Amino acid sequence: MKAVFLDFNSLNQNDLEISRLQQQFDQLILHAVTAPDEILERVQNADVIITNKVRVNAELIRQLPKLKLILISATGTNNVDLSAAREHNIVVCNCQGYGTPAVAQHTLLLMLSLATSFLKYDRAVRTGAWNKAEQFCLLDFPIVELAGKTLGIVGYGELGQAVARLAEAFGMQVKIASLPCRPGGTDRIPLKELLPQVDFLSLHCPLTEQTQNLIGAAELQQMKPTAFLINCARGGLVNETALVQALKNGEIAGAASDVLTVEPPKQGNILLNEDIPNLIITPHSAWGSVQARQRMLEQLAENTEAFKRGQPIRQVN
Repeated sequence: MKAVFLDFNSLNQNDLEISRLQQQFDQLILHAVTAPDEILERVQNADVIITNKVRVNAELIRQLPKLKLILISATGTNNVDLSAAREHNIVVCNCQGYGTPAVAQHTLLLMLSLATSFLKYDRAVRTGAWNKAEQFCLLDFPIVELAGKTLGIVGYGELGQAVARLAEAFGMQVKIASLPCRPGGTDRIPLKELLPQVDFLSLHCPLTEQTQNLIGAAELQQMKPTAFLINCARGGLVNETALVQALKNGEIAGAASDVLTVEPPKQGNILLNEDIPNLIITPHSAWGSVQARQRMLEQLAENTEAFKRGQPIRQVN
């Protein structure tokens, strides 16, 4: 089998062991990045396509009679036309749960950074404010303890549960939101009822038609003015314009996000403006520990092994 990895640099930082994946194929071609006009030429004789964010649409699939398997080096499947793949008997498999420890700890990092005004204190030290303090300490910015605070979690899968365990270790009370258009269990609280109760709201649900702009102006206004919003899921879950206004108007105390609606933000993004108070943005890096990226490579190899046995795993179409 010939396999082509279209955007290997989305995963690789020259720090991964790739031999197990290479052993699955007679030939594995690794492309650092692939532009849209390069895709067809690179995969036209491939049995297997591996992609993270490069789009594999219906038009491309129709031109690839040899294609048998598409491996997505991510959990999200929106870059692959699953219906077209099914129509042409092409199996599509993704990766799952590989980044749970990394994203969970990044979520707590963002929560702690907001709760302790960490970046403000770091900046104050570096700009000499501590040098000029009259007391031994500098306490210009609020510091909030997580213990005793309420964390609302939207999306209680593997990742949401991992965040809950970490939060409980800090002494937080965890409450779980019921998602739109999904039956809620006895332990789920409708989002509108949950929002006024939480001190922190952390998003861990997928981006779908039902969850697009899940947190908009109305939802932000329902939150406490002392509450913080954390988004380590997908940018489209939060209406970015509404978030900017909520922060500027003091409707919530702060926010942190590892994701934007368009990534990378080559045309800019409203959340990157410098006049937004108490907002932390990280560059979709929460998942990217070396251990998480290695687990993804292992899952790609596992998915291939299972496909060759005729028993696909992590199949999404």
